[in-house]
Amino acid sequence: MRLLLALGNPGAKYRDTRHNIGWWLADRLALGWGGEPFRADGATAWTTGAARPGVEIHKPLTYMNRSGESLAALLASRGFDPAADMLVLVDDVALPAGRLRLRARGSPGGHNGLASISASLGSDDYGRLRLGVGRPPDERIDLAAWVLSRMPRAEEEEALGAFPRAAEAVEYWLEHGMEAAMNRFNRPG
Repeated sequence: MRLLLALGNPGAKYRDTRHNIGWWLADRLALGWGGEPFRADGATAWTTGAARPGVEIHKPLTYMNRSGESLAALLASRGFDPAADMLVLVDDVALPAGRLRLRARGSPGGHNGLASISASLGSDDYGRLRLGVGRPPDERIDLAAWVLSRMPRAEEEEALGAFPRAAEAVEYWLEHGMEAAMNRFNRPG
């Protein structure tokens, strides 16, 4: 089994925020793969796609900062190796809107959702697709408030404009693995 773990926060209040860009991509992938609507089951909402048997897409319902709790439940109920079979879809303020970057491992870099996953696994050895949401224009803006706010239309269009490439990166990871996907997609453009 392969698992896509899209980080975000449940509820209408958070639906359109920067922090939920991983959920936006999960929705796009599920639609493209002919997936059923996401259904809540325990600590996640999840679906599969007809075009991608053996791949599950999960959205933790535990809120961003406790994403690792939902992963612990998945590890207990499904057989997969997080280092080889899991890709986390996550927002990243270090990348401008519309940019993406694949990583095979690494520190959470101040991202509380990734920190929760790393704590749950006891390791930073898992793949992630980092989706750019940009930095606040002023360093006095609280980072938590920034990621929990909506993007201006132009930035949102840039972010959504990268989704075809992000979906291609996920497909490539599924077919060829992380190293090959990083070599192909971690270049400017």
